[in-house]
Amino acid sequence: MRILVVEDEEGLADSLRRGLSADGHAVEVAHDGHRGLDLALAGGPYDVVLLDLMLPGISGYEICTRMRAHGDTTPVLMLTARDGEHDEAEGLDSGADDYLTKPFSFVVLAARLRALVRRSAAPDRGTLQAGDLVLDPSGRRCRRGAHDIELTARELGVLACLMEQPGRAVAKQDILDEVWDTPHGIDPNIVEVYVSSLRKKIDAPFGRRSIRTVHGTGYRMAPDGG
Repeated sequence: MRILVVEDEEGLADSLRRGLSADGHAVEVAHDGHRGLDLALAGGPYDVVLLDLMLPGISGYEICTRMRAHGDTTPVLMLTARDGEHDEAEGLDSGADDYLTKPFSFVVLAARLRALVRRSAAPDRGTLQAGDLVLDPSGRRCRRGAHDIELTARELGVLACLMEQPGRAVAKQDILDEVWDTPHGIDPNIVEVYVSSLRKKIDAPFGRRSIRTVHGTGYRMAPDGG
């Protein structure tokens, strides 16, 4: 893989570069937000971007937001020393695909990166539809009616899992097992964060309630998308 690491802690950045390079990956490193953004937009294509949250210049949130605004769908794994669901939700809202809190295991980091790249290159699952909501998992495209909707890889996976089983209650653990490549040890309630983000994108702007909560179980997709 070709990997961009944007991390201002030079010791950590060097450790990541050496570790990922030892695994056979091509790694480029930036130590500030502006350089990271320049590389992300013009230095690619990259297979994945490893992006610190708090950076000199501009934040990881801003870098990710600008990447998505430029139509760059490269998977982004966000790193942060901050912990909490609001920080994670903000990262996801900015377009990140996954989130890892420092300190972390390099083995887990490497597995997360491989999972993101596998997911972005997943074979065609066919177009899914619920009312006027249409999802093309292989093309990573989503739209409601004539309106295109930008989704992260993880959001896309959660939505596809629900749309493949319209009207059926899908347990949080089942979504976790389907969408996360390393689900063991992850709190199933993380699914709530992604469902909340999806609702803000595919439902709220259009006055819809297509993702319904099934108390005590998980979620179901309204077959008509509304």
